Formats: sequence, C-alpha cells, structure tokens
Amino acid sequence: MAWFKRVRKPIEPQANKESRVPEGLWVKCPSCAEVVYNKDLAATSNVCPKGAHHFRIGAAERLRLLFDGPCQEYDQHLQSTDPLKFVDTKPYRKRLDATIAQTGMKDAVVCATGQIDGIETSVAAMEYTFIGGSMGVVVGEKITRAIERGIERRLPVVIVSSSGGARMMEGALSLMQMAKISAALARLDRARLPYVSVLTDPTTGGVTASFAMLGDVNIAEPKALIGFAGPRVIEQTIRQKLPEGFQRSEFLLERGMLDLVVDRRELKAAIARVLRFGQASKPKSAVEPVAAAAAVPGALSTS
Repeated sequence: MAWFKRVRKPIEPQANKESRVPEGLWVKCPSCAEVVYNKDLAATSNVCPKGAHHFRIGAAERLRLLFDGPCQEYDQHLQSTDPLKFVDTKPYRKRLDATIAQTGMKDAVVCATGQIDGIETSVAAMEYTFIGGSMGVVVGEKITRAIERGIERRLPVVIVSSSGGARMMEGALSLMQMAKISAALARLDRARLPYVSVLTDPTTGGVTASFAMLGDVNIAEPKALIGFAGPRVIEQTIRQKLPEGFQRSEFLLERGMLDLVVDRRELKAAIARVLRFGQASKPKSAVEPVAAAAAVPGALSTS
C-alpha cells in the first residue's frame, strides 16, 4: 500500500532542452569505439586514425581523393525513365525522385576524366547512397561510355565499385548491363589498355558477378564486404556456420580472388603504380573505332 511505501516518480525529461554540444561533430568508430572529431576524420580520408576503420564515402569524395586536381565529369544528365513502371512498397518513380532530391545526383555513378599522379585516366565511381548503389540502365550506360571514352582517347580505366547489385526495379534491363559493361571491358582489353577495379564496402550482387572482378588488377579496401549473396543468405542456404571474416577483402585476398588490399590513404599511389606498369607493359597498337553502345529504347532520358 502507498501508506507504507514511498512511490518513486520517474524523472520527466525536459522538453525542448537544447544540447550545448552541436550534433555531427563527433563520430564513434565501430571498430575500436574511439570517438573521432569529424575534421580529424576528414583529414585522414575518412579512415579512423586509431583503429583504421574505413568509413564509407561518396562518389564525389572518392574522385577528389583520386584525382590530382579538377576533373571533367560526363553524362551527368542521364536519368532513368522507369521503363517498367515498377511498384513495390511505393512506385519506383517516386523512389527515384526522392533519392535525386536527397543526393543531388541523377543516378548511382559519377564518371569523369582527370589525372591520377599525372596519368590521364577515365574513372567511374559508384554512389552507395543512391538506392544502395544499385546498377540500373543509367549506371550501365554511363560506365560503358566511360570505358569507350578510355578506348577512344587511349586512357586507362579505373572503376570504383560500391553497390548492392543490379537494380531489380528495372528487371531484366538491369541484368543486361552486366553483359554490356563486360563486353566494353573486352574491347578495352583488345585495345591493350589497363583496367583497375577498386572494390569498396560493400560490393555485392551483379556488380561483383561482372565488372568488379574483371580488372587487370583487383584492389580492395581493408575489411570491405565483397560477394554475390550476403553471408546471412548463404548460411540459411547451406545450413552451415561461415568461417570468420568470410567475404571480407582479407579473406578473398588469401584465396586469390583479389590482387591487393590497400589502405585508402595509400590507394592513389597504388593505382598510379599499377597504371604506370600497365603503360610500360602494353605497347600502343592499332585500335578499331568503337561506336557508342546504343541505349535500351525508352530506358534513358536526357531531361
């Protein structure tokens, strides 16, 4: 009874009390639990200075880290027109519009040319925040054009992958991009021009199953998740516990699926060494003119 027992009232939170510490100034490292000041993190290329955890970065930041200076972006106007009129939890058109407004990008890849340690290079960098970096018709077209730009101008090609796989809201049209990009890379190989594939966290699905693993040299960032199906799906399928570090870049390096695992702060120098080696070992040869691959009718818009 309340007569013989003190009833403790819960402490009511003060409404609308402003914090004296501004939000977004500090980040907690998921690897070492160190609290890092945002400006210090930016100074180390978004790599934790203590635990070396590689935080995810966007395509624009990726290009800034790779290029020596200003770069020329291409095909930024390309945008999907929702060819299948797809609807899941909400219409694909609305999902696209919301993501475009949120990210300020038309789709999940940025393609540009610029110099990497003095070497003119065609680079495509994927953006994971745009519908999980999924590969639809626009992504496939832009990467194919970046490869063909390299062939026409005798430039090496670097593709930085960060993707959940093919964009299923575009159905079979998205799966066709796997063959389309792979065919362009075959033409790049016949032109005897180097292709460096950089795999970051995460690189999965149809991207891994196609161009991400086709590089003359495949480089990954430390502890990046790389695979086709996710670990949870594989465990449920085979009914077995997966080994420690399964589908992480170090695990794949030990089994010969990758050539290098490189810290992001040393990535630019590593790519430059590979490109110089490729230039020295692949003499120039006559190249057949390559016509631009035709886009799937109704899949692209220049508006």
